[in-house]
Amino acid sequence: MTGAIEVRNARRDDFTAWRQLWDGYNTFYGRTGSTALPASITQITWQRFFDSAEPMHALVAERSGELLGLAHFLYHRSTIMVNPICYLQDLFTAEAARGYGVGRALIHAVYAHATSAGSTRVYWQTHETNSVAMRLYAKVAERSGFIVYRHNL
Repeated sequence: MTGAIEVRNARRDDFTAWRQLWDGYNTFYGRTGSTALPASITQITWQRFFDSAEPMHALVAERSGELLGLAHFLYHRSTIMVNPICYLQDLFTAEAARGYGVGRALIHAVYAHATSAGSTRVYWQTHETNSVAMRLYAKVAERSGFIVYRHNL
């Protein structure tokens, strides 16, 4: 793969390419067949990214006009912190783009977004069998003991 990775906010016209990544993400986590997400959830999720009243955000990574990955995150309050906490809910890189820094670029873009929003922590969860992703996560965050990763900003 050649060319720089650009991470940016998702745009409404990204829907078709985003949907392919979203479907890949859900397939990765076994949400297929009878356990597949209803189309209505996908539509509502997509709409929330563009609703200024929602705390949800979507970033995409692209190279040469092709979407290679996505990151969805949201902000929430905490009983132990004054500023909002950023929860990185979904992170996915297309299989052909794995190992080229897409996931790392998306994570760092979420960190930057969270910093500008006044957040002091980004955290996420992964499945205990996701050992490939966990190798990256160990380089960019600390393991909390709950198989939850966080990075203090």
